[in-house]
Amino acid sequence: MLKREARQAVDDGVVEPLAQRGRPTGDHEAKRAELLRAATAVIAEEGYVNASLRKVAQRAGYTTGAVTYYFANKKELVIALAESRFDRYDAMLAEVDTNLEDIKAHIEHWLRLSTGDPGFPPVMSELLARGRHEPDLGDVIRRRYAHYRDVYTAILASGQERGLIRDDIRADLLADQLSAMGDGWALLFPLEPERFTPSRVGELVDAAFALIAAPPSVA
Repeated sequence: MLKREARQAVDDGVVEPLAQRGRPTGDHEAKRAELLRAATAVIAEEGYVNASLRKVAQRAGYTTGAVTYYFANKKELVIALAESRFDRYDAMLAEVDTNLEDIKAHIEHWLRLSTGDPGFPPVMSELLARGRHEPDLGDVIRRRYAHYRDVYTAILASGQERGLIRDDIRADLLADQLSAMGDGWALLFPLEPERFTPSRVGELVDAAFALIAAPPSVA
């Protein structure tokens, strides 16, 4: 019984395995990314609570000991997964200029990411929910989201200065509203995927864009 309980503790990432963890062969970053993809799949299919290092290892074709070489425990794995989600957000913003087409393309990219990647929406909703009860994860989410909103606000403010974005609402409020839209879409997509057909996604993008665009000037 004690042996079974000890094995379960290792699988759940509560304690480290007693065996020496060897360095897996191959590219470190590539294998780490592979494990994050496996964790995404496990959480998307089975939920956060049911995800364990053992299941992630099985999905990736590794031993649990190999997984713990990269992530000491489940908490460390989940935090790395959250960081990787926000890395994708930052990469999207890095491609946005202050012209209208780029801003519109960003909204579309966000929405298609939220509805087109089967693992992205359920995993983000799970992470957001767990962040309320796990301080370290919550700190990562708050810090990365604050950075994202700051960059987004700067882009929208520049658009306002150029007369492209409506200026009757502060840029930080517009950034919050657009972020909330994306989060809402991500949360609803797993429950109502039929609402997010390709054509309707295009209509949602146009509607969101119309809400922030400066009104046409009157001659």
